[in-house]
Amino acid sequence: MTIRVMLVDDQELLRTGFRMVLQSQGDIEIAAEAGDGAQALERLADTEVDVILMDVRMPRLDGVQATRRICLDESGAPVPGAPHVLILTTFDLDEYAFAALKAGASGFLLKDVPPTELVAAIRSVHGGDAVVAPTTTRRMLDRFAEVLPTRSSAPGSPILDPLTDREREVFLLVAQGLSNSEIAARLALSEATVKTHVGRILAKLGLRDRVQAVVLAYENGLVRAGASD
Repeated sequence: MTIRVMLVDDQELLRTGFRMVLQSQGDIEIAAEAGDGAQALERLADTEVDVILMDVRMPRLDGVQATRRICLDESGAPVPGAPHVLILTTFDLDEYAFAALKAGASGFLLKDVPPTELVAAIRSVHGGDAVVAPTTTRRMLDRFAEVLPTRSSAPGSPILDPLTDREREVFLLVAQGLSNSEIAARLALSEATVKTHVGRILAKLGLRDRVQAVVLAYENGLVRAGASD
Protein backbone atom coordinates (compact mmCIF):
# COMPACT_ATOMS: atom_id res chain seq x y z
CA MET A 1 0.00 0.00 0.00
CA THR A 2 1.36 3.41 -0.96
CA ILE A 3 1.50 6.06 1.79
CA ARG A 4 0.56 9.50 0.47
CA VAL A 5 2.50 12.23 2.24
CA MET A 6 2.12 16.02 2.28
CA LEU A 7 5.11 18.22 3.17
CA VAL A 8 4.18 21.49 4.90
CA ASP A 9 7.03 23.89 5.63
CA ASP A 10 7.84 27.45 4.63
CA GLN A 11 11.47 26.48 3.94
CA GLU A 12 11.65 25.12 0.41
CA LEU A 13 15.12 23.71 0.99
CA LEU A 14 13.86 21.60 3.87
CA ARG A 15 10.95 20.29 1.81
CA THR A 16 13.39 19.38 -0.96
CA GLY A 17 15.52 17.38 1.47
CA PHE A 18 12.54 15.46 2.83
CA ARG A 19 11.23 14.89 -0.69
CA MET A 20 14.53 13.36 -1.82
CA VAL A 21 14.55 10.98 1.14
CA LEU A 22 10.93 9.91 0.84
CA GLN A 23 10.80 9.51 -2.94
CA SER A 24 13.50 6.85 -2.68
CA GLN A 25 11.05 4.63 -0.79
CA GLY A 26 8.90 2.30 -2.83
CA ASP A 27 5.88 2.60 -0.55
CA ILE A 28 5.84 6.40 -0.08
CA GLU A 29 4.82 9.11 -2.52
CA ILE A 30 4.72 12.89 -2.13
CA ALA A 31 1.08 13.73 -2.79
CA ALA A 32 1.36 17.48 -2.15
CA GLU A 33 3.47 20.28 -0.70
CA ALA A 34 2.55 23.55 0.98
CA GLY A 35 4.42 26.57 2.29
CA ASP A 36 2.09 27.28 5.23
CA GLY A 37 -0.96 25.96 7.05
CA ALA A 38 -3.47 27.85 4.92
CA GLN A 39 -2.04 26.43 1.73
CA ALA A 40 -2.05 22.97 3.29
CA LEU A 41 -5.80 23.22 3.92
CA GLU A 42 -6.32 24.30 0.32
CA ARG A 43 -4.32 21.31 -0.95
CA LEU A 44 -6.30 18.90 1.25
CA ALA A 45 -9.54 20.05 -0.36
CA ASP A 46 -8.69 18.18 -3.55
CA THR A 47 -5.83 15.84 -2.62
CA GLU A 48 -5.96 12.53 -0.74
CA VAL A 49 -3.28 12.44 1.95
CA ASP A 50 -2.46 9.84 4.60
CA VAL A 51 0.32 11.53 6.58
CA ILE A 52 1.30 15.20 6.89
CA LEU A 53 4.75 16.42 7.94
CA MET A 54 3.82 19.78 9.46
CA ASP A 55 6.12 22.60 10.51
CA VAL A 56 4.85 24.70 13.43
CA ARG A 57 6.20 28.19 12.84
CA MET A 58 4.88 29.41 9.48
CA PRO A 59 3.30 32.60 8.10
CA ARG A 60 -0.46 33.11 7.61
CA LEU A 61 -1.60 29.94 9.43
CA ASP A 62 0.81 28.13 11.74
CA GLY A 63 1.09 24.39 12.14
CA VAL A 64 -0.83 24.22 15.41
CA GLN A 65 -3.91 25.95 14.01
CA ALA A 66 -3.73 23.93 10.81
CA THR A 67 -3.41 20.68 12.76
CA ARG A 68 -6.46 21.54 14.84
CA ARG A 69 -8.55 22.23 11.74
CA ILE A 70 -7.41 18.99 10.13
CA CYS A 71 -7.66 16.63 13.10
CA LEU A 72 -10.52 17.97 15.24
CA ASP A 73 -14.07 19.02 14.51
CA GLU A 74 -15.80 22.05 16.06
CA SER A 75 -16.62 20.09 19.22
CA GLY A 76 -13.01 19.02 19.65
CA ALA A 77 -13.64 15.40 18.67
CA PRO A 78 -11.28 13.58 16.29
CA VAL A 79 -12.28 13.81 12.62
CA PRO A 80 -12.80 10.27 11.26
CA GLY A 81 -10.40 9.45 8.46
CA ALA A 82 -8.36 12.64 8.87
CA PRO A 83 -4.70 12.44 7.86
CA HIS A 84 -2.21 11.75 10.63
CA VAL A 85 -0.07 14.78 11.42
CA LEU A 86 3.60 14.62 12.41
CA ILE A 87 4.90 17.88 13.78
CA LEU A 88 8.34 19.08 12.68
CA THR A 89 10.15 21.00 15.38
CA THR A 90 13.64 22.37 15.90
CA PHE A 91 13.84 21.68 19.61
CA ASP A 92 12.95 18.55 21.55
CA LEU A 93 10.81 20.48 24.05
CA ASP A 94 9.12 23.01 21.82
CA GLU A 95 5.95 24.46 23.32
CA TYR A 96 4.50 24.65 19.83
CA ALA A 97 4.94 20.91 19.40
CA PHE A 98 3.20 20.38 22.74
CA ALA A 99 0.28 22.54 21.63
CA ALA A 100 0.08 20.56 18.39
CA LEU A 101 -0.21 17.29 20.30
CA LYS A 102 -3.20 18.76 22.11
CA ALA A 103 -4.58 19.86 18.74
CA GLY A 104 -4.65 16.29 17.47
CA ALA A 105 -1.16 15.58 16.11
CA SER A 106 0.02 11.99 16.43
CA GLY A 107 3.57 12.91 17.38
CA PHE A 108 6.54 15.06 16.60
CA LEU A 109 9.89 14.78 14.86
CA LEU A 110 12.99 16.91 15.10
CA LYS A 111 13.88 18.59 11.82
CA ASP A 112 17.29 16.92 11.82
CA VAL A 113 15.75 13.45 12.17
CA PRO A 114 17.89 10.76 10.47
CA PRO A 115 16.36 9.55 7.17
CA THR A 116 15.76 6.02 8.47
CA GLU A 117 13.86 7.35 11.49
CA LEU A 118 11.81 9.70 9.31
CA VAL A 119 10.70 6.84 7.07
CA ALA A 120 10.00 4.56 10.03
CA ALA A 121 7.94 7.30 11.72
CA ILE A 122 5.78 7.83 8.65
CA ARG A 123 5.12 4.10 8.32
CA SER A 124 4.40 3.81 12.02
CA VAL A 125 1.86 6.61 12.19
CA HIS A 126 0.22 5.41 8.98
CA GLY A 127 -0.31 2.10 10.75
CA GLY A 128 -2.11 3.84 13.59
CA ASP A 129 0.68 4.14 16.14
CA ALA A 130 2.12 7.24 17.77
CA VAL A 131 5.59 8.08 16.52
CA VAL A 132 7.05 9.39 19.76
CA ALA A 133 7.81 7.07 22.63
CA PRO A 134 5.37 7.48 25.53
CA THR A 135 8.30 8.42 27.79
CA THR A 136 9.23 11.27 25.43
CA THR A 137 5.66 12.51 25.40
CA ARG A 138 5.55 12.34 29.16
CA ARG A 139 8.77 14.33 29.47
CA MET A 140 7.31 16.94 27.17
CA LEU A 141 4.11 17.16 29.21
CA ASP A 142 6.08 17.34 32.46
CA ARG A 143 7.85 20.39 31.04
CA PHE A 144 4.59 22.20 30.24
CA ALA A 145 2.30 20.72 32.89
CA GLU A 146 1.77 24.12 34.51
CA VAL A 147 -0.24 25.31 31.50
CA LEU A 148 -2.59 22.34 31.53
CA PRO A 149 -6.11 23.00 32.85
CA THR A 150 -6.69 20.40 35.54
CA ARG A 151 -10.36 19.52 35.85
CA SER A 152 -10.06 16.63 38.26
CA SER A 153 -7.45 15.25 40.61
CA ALA A 154 -8.89 11.83 41.39
CA PRO A 155 -8.27 8.60 39.47
CA GLY A 156 -12.02 8.05 39.68
CA SER A 157 -12.66 10.90 37.25
CA PRO A 158 -15.87 10.46 35.22
CA ILE A 159 -13.74 10.60 32.09
CA LEU A 160 -12.85 6.97 32.77
CA ASP A 161 -16.43 5.78 33.31
CA PRO A 162 -16.61 3.96 29.94
CA LEU A 163 -13.66 1.76 30.92
CA THR A 164 -13.61 -1.50 32.84
CA ASP A 165 -11.46 -1.76 35.97
CA ARG A 166 -8.70 -3.52 34.02
CA GLU A 167 -8.86 -0.95 31.23
CA ARG A 168 -8.49 1.82 33.81
CA GLU A 169 -5.35 0.14 35.12
CA VAL A 170 -3.92 -0.09 31.62
CA PHE A 171 -4.90 3.49 30.78
CA LEU A 172 -3.10 4.91 33.82
CA LEU A 173 0.04 2.92 33.01
CA VAL A 174 -0.05 4.14 29.41
CA ALA A 175 -0.34 7.67 30.78
CA GLN A 176 2.75 7.10 32.93
CA GLY A 177 4.78 6.32 29.83
CA LEU A 178 4.96 2.53 30.05
CA SER A 179 5.26 0.46 26.88
CA ASN A 180 3.03 -2.52 26.16
CA SER A 181 5.75 -4.93 27.31
CA GLU A 182 6.24 -2.99 30.55
CA ILE A 183 2.50 -2.93 31.20
CA ALA A 184 2.30 -6.67 30.49
CA ALA A 185 5.02 -7.35 33.04
CA ARG A 186 3.42 -5.05 35.62
CA LEU A 187 -0.04 -6.64 35.30
CA ALA A 188 1.07 -10.21 34.51
CA LEU A 189 -0.61 -10.15 31.11
CA SER A 190 0.54 -11.04 27.62
CA GLU A 191 1.59 -8.21 25.30
CA ALA A 192 -1.19 -9.23 22.92
CA THR A 193 -3.75 -8.80 25.70
CA VAL A 194 -2.35 -5.39 26.60
CA LYS A 195 -2.47 -4.32 22.95
CA THR A 196 -6.12 -5.37 22.81
CA HIS A 197 -6.89 -3.38 25.97
CA VAL A 198 -5.16 -0.30 24.59
CA GLY A 199 -7.15 -0.53 21.36
CA ARG A 200 -10.43 -0.75 23.27
CA ILE A 201 -9.45 2.14 25.55
CA LEU A 202 -8.70 4.41 22.59
CA ALA A 203 -11.99 3.47 20.93
CA LYS A 204 -14.09 4.01 24.06
CA LEU A 205 -12.51 7.39 24.85
CA GLY A 206 -12.53 8.59 21.24
CA LEU A 207 -8.73 8.91 21.07
CA ARG A 208 -6.55 8.40 18.01
CA ASP A 209 -3.41 7.07 19.70
CA ARG A 210 -1.36 6.76 22.89
CA VAL A 211 -0.15 10.34 22.65
CA GLN A 212 -3.72 11.59 22.96
CA ALA A 213 -4.26 9.22 25.91
CA VAL A 214 -1.31 10.76 27.75
CA VAL A 215 -2.56 14.29 27.04
CA LEU A 216 -6.05 13.38 28.27
CA ALA A 217 -4.67 11.93 31.50
CA TYR A 218 -2.60 15.04 32.25
CA GLU A 219 -5.46 17.41 31.43
CA ASN A 220 -7.74 15.59 33.87
CA GLY A 221 -5.21 15.37 36.69
CA LEU A 222 -4.95 11.58 36.46
CA VAL A 223 -1.16 11.79 36.22
CA ARG A 224 0.94 14.43 37.92
CA ALA A 225 4.03 16.03 36.44
CA GLY A 226 7.14 14.28 37.66
CA ALA A 227 5.16 11.36 39.13
CA SER A 228 6.78 7.95 39.00
CA ASP A 229 5.70 4.52 40.03
